[in-house]
Amino acid sequence: MKVVTPDELGEGLWGAATMEEIPAVREILSEVRDRGDEAIREYTLRFDGVRSSDFRVEAEDTERAYGQLSPQAVSAMEQAAEHIQRFAEKQKEQLTDFEYNMQPGVFVGQRVVAIDRVGVYAPGGRFPLPTSVLMCAVPARVAGVREIVLCSPPSCGGTIHPTILAAARIAGVGEVYSIGGAQAIAALAYGSETVLPVDKIVGPGNRFVAEAKRQVFGTVGIDFVAGPSEILILADESACPRLVAADLLAQAEHDSDAVCVLVTTSAELAKSVGEEVERQTAELGRTVMAGASLCGDLITVVAQSMDEAIDLVNKRSPEHLELQLADVGDRVDRLTNYGSLFVGPYSAVALGDYSSGLNHTLPTNRSARYTGGLSVMDFLKVQTTLRVERTGIESIGPTAQHLAELEGLAAHARSVEIRLNSRQGGGHE
Repeated sequence: MKVVTPDELGEGLWGAATMEEIPAVREILSEVRDRGDEAIREYTLRFDGVRSSDFRVEAEDTERAYGQLSPQAVSAMEQAAEHIQRFAEKQKEQLTDFEYNMQPGVFVGQRVVAIDRVGVYAPGGRFPLPTSVLMCAVPARVAGVREIVLCSPPSCGGTIHPTILAAARIAGVGEVYSIGGAQAIAALAYGSETVLPVDKIVGPGNRFVAEAKRQVFGTVGIDFVAGPSEILILADESACPRLVAADLLAQAEHDSDAVCVLVTTSAELAKSVGEEVERQTAELGRTVMAGASLCGDLITVVAQSMDEAIDLVNKRSPEHLELQLADVGDRVDRLTNYGSLFVGPYSAVALGDYSSGLNHTLPTNRSARYTGGLSVMDFLKVQTTLRVERTGIESIGPTAQHLAELEGLAAHARSVEIRLNSRQGGGHE
């Protein structure tokens, strides 16, 4: 375990990693865009070893998968979905339609409208992520998205894993396709003979999926390009070393590139946490990915003061930020850059991942400096409206005309001038 002072830190911990373009991804996107289903079949055979004639997963297959799960698994997913829905509904309440009388004759407003069609990507593998389906699809449904489409690789005996299908059923997904990887992102973005294109793509994936999302952005919207998972724990001498170590290890379990950092004002806590990490890693054994390397790679930063510690946290802008402090006080207000905040010893990040109702699709790679996590707002468009009466054009028209002339846009100025010189508007005398 590496314990350092802020002065000893290299820039690597604070700089955003640069994603390199993957040429193979551009080729896949181009082939699917040009050849549609034929290219999807070829890539599915090449990468998944599955010869597929029909990608569409029928509703009866989804129902069958739902019935295969244990009552406990179904209950857990349904309760998680309920909490995600309730939180998303509360978020949606904060965005409303309105019309505001800015001044006599000038009415400005906004309409909150759902995106029409959204694609959700769900990774496959030995351990599928049904909660990612819930985190993406449930807020979309709450937002009012008319069509929710799921793509997931045929990684379970040539088909989608039953837990993914069950989650899709619980979340209210209307279309499911057994397509994975960059070819799935291409199908969602460009469409094919079988798959209609979507307006926005959300959901996690490997580096090929992430790169594909980056490259199709503009043709469609995306949530964000996610990097390795991150946790930063801000703790003082009151923190429990056992809990701190457990949460660092829980995040390390995601992948070998996970970023796990403890920032503390207590050298004694730093030492105790290091010992706990080693002990718990030995207990967990190989079930923790990167556990063996974590003891050497985990960084603990010992700050001289809480002010310095808070500055370090804001600079790092972590995906998950935990506060293990005796007195939180005004520190929440001073912490501005994070994906999701977990306050106090009982607020484990794992609860945010699964059962609290918070969304676990969060910004990584320091992008929490400028964006938040996935929410119901990602599936809504805020559209502005303007309604001007005669008294209004007389009030704000001259200003617009003058500014248009100042910028050399004569046609803009004339469009206002015509209205100012007419009695009814639109040039009608």
